Amino acid sequence: MNAVRTLLVQACGLLFAGLACAAPQHAVTLYNEPPKYPADFKHFDYVDPNAPKGGVFRQAGFGGFDSLNPFISKGVPADDVGQIYDTLTRHSLDEPFTEYGLIAGKIEKAPDNSWVRFYLRPEARFHDGHPVRAEDVVFSFETLTKEGSPMFRGYYSDVEEAVAEDPLTVLFKFKHNNNRELPLILGQLPVLPKHWWASRDFNKGNLEIPLGSGPYRVAEVKAGRSVRYERVKDYWGKDLPVNRGFYNFDVMTTDYFRDNTVALEALKAGQFDYWLEMTAKNWANAYNIPAVTEGRLVKELIPNGNPTGMQGFVFNLRRPVFQDVRVRQALGLLLDFEWTNKQLFNSAYVRTRSYFENSEMAATGLPDADQLAILDPFRRQLPAQVFSEAFENPKTDASGMIRLQQREAYQLLQEAGWKIVDDKMVDTTGKPVVIEFLLAQTEFERVLLPFKRNLADLGIDLVIRRVDVSQYVNRVRSRDFDMIVGSFPQSNSPGNEQREFWMSAAADKPSSRNSMGLKDPIVDQLVESLINADSRKSLVAHARALDRVLQWGYYVIPNWHIKTWRVAYWNHIGHPKVSPKYDIGINTWWVKPDTKPAVEVQTQLQADPVGTE
Repeated sequence: MNAVRTLLVQACGLLFAGLACAAPQHAVTLYNEPPKYPADFKHFDYVDPNAPKGGVFRQAGFGGFDSLNPFISKGVPADDVGQIYDTLTRHSLDEPFTEYGLIAGKIEKAPDNSWVRFYLRPEARFHDGHPVRAEDVVFSFETLTKEGSPMFRGYYSDVEEAVAEDPLTVLFKFKHNNNRELPLILGQLPVLPKHWWASRDFNKGNLEIPLGSGPYRVAEVKAGRSVRYERVKDYWGKDLPVNRGFYNFDVMTTDYFRDNTVALEALKAGQFDYWLEMTAKNWANAYNIPAVTEGRLVKELIPNGNPTGMQGFVFNLRRPVFQDVRVRQALGLLLDFEWTNKQLFNSAYVRTRSYFENSEMAATGLPDADQLAILDPFRRQLPAQVFSEAFENPKTDASGMIRLQQREAYQLLQEAGWKIVDDKMVDTTGKPVVIEFLLAQTEFERVLLPFKRNLADLGIDLVIRRVDVSQYVNRVRSRDFDMIVGSFPQSNSPGNEQREFWMSAAADKPSSRNSMGLKDPIVDQLVESLINADSRKSLVAHARALDRVLQWGYYVIPNWHIKTWRVAYWNHIGHPKVSPKYDIGINTWWVKPDTKPAVEVQTQLQADPVGTE
């Protein structure tokens, strides 16, 4: 069958010289532009191909875990468990969206984008020595879309069927040919072992160590407390160009802490090696210790070229109290970002305005002609400001006095039918307004307390409900919350994942990323149009149009962002001179063989890393 296919490709080249014909490639790009790395490339630019192998890399996790299955909605999966699985392709970390062959040595796209075919490497195998074959790929696709998290059903909803044409060839047929992203995201499919899962319940979240095919295997688990991964010394793909310079640690461990303050102190005591700092106050003040001064504990800012997306205080639109846009706008006026940034964040942050922040896809100014062509059909249904005003967040003088904003908020609430009764704000039903803010991280409490005071000035009671990670995850999945801190990360090529963020079909799915419960037919159409964009220019225009509609819907109270990663690590850890543009690239780091760790690294898990709350 492969011989026949080769003849057909050759015939295509003879008969239609100069026209686009399907041919197997080492990499695929979104708009068929040439990939950065040629077919004979030796390694990515952001790795050191001669990096030393060995050593232990220790990280900290937050909360806990109760599952080793990251693909289902049940349980809280262990950090990094996905690295035990290989995918069909590998995403380049210094290109906006290019996929290079991993399990699939070659990828073939239909000229009209109606299908994609993956040619598997015959040497690919699982950790038990069983070869990776086309039936495993089909099994993985069908299992994830039928029994996995709802995300997979949305992500791959445009696939008609997956067919194992022969043991080393898989064909994915599409329902239509205008989803240009689909061949690339199918390459990101994790390949699961059909033979191993044949006797197991995929939907049962537990701590049985799963079988994988990737560079690491799970070696030891202490439920909710720690997990240990060991590098697979005879990993089948270790010499592939896409893997050269990666996976240098012999052992990777994650110890879990219930409190990030305790975890930071453990870092400074040398109990683990690396920390991604998320708190500006800590970055400014918490590292004034001799180890930093002496260069043994390194603080580094690594440029982040990714769109930052949107983090914000998310309203649950399923709650009647938040269904009036004037209420959502009013509550947003009561977050004093300028005071918060000055007093709590050492002025380290910039206010987030766009759902595609830090990218060319962010809507700025007034809509241009391309955006107007997209938005005009919905002009009567959309707020007039979408066409006439550039969205901006409210701004204060950072004094902590926000009377103007409070007056504006009060007027909006009155227009929505709310009023003050006995010094309490009541809604249209006469019920006092009490809003519960569900929280798992202690760091946000200090941010929410000033917000709570500003709401209290208008008679609104904000209850900050802190719960453990497991309860938090379960409540968010079941949509049992009023407000949460939510994030909507973006890539340089947004596509199918936008369905999970914004579309009506995802609003009622447990565990979908549409945590706000947004159901808007206009947003649905804008998302589909974005996914079906046929050029980079069109994609940017559609993203900006969608951005404007989301901004003026006031579905979140935007938070803040920075354009760097703040990392702290002990100096026995090294990394390449060139960092990938779109990632920290932890899997390219290594342990320096000639530098002694701050605290002697134990190859066994520590007794009790879990800090107290």
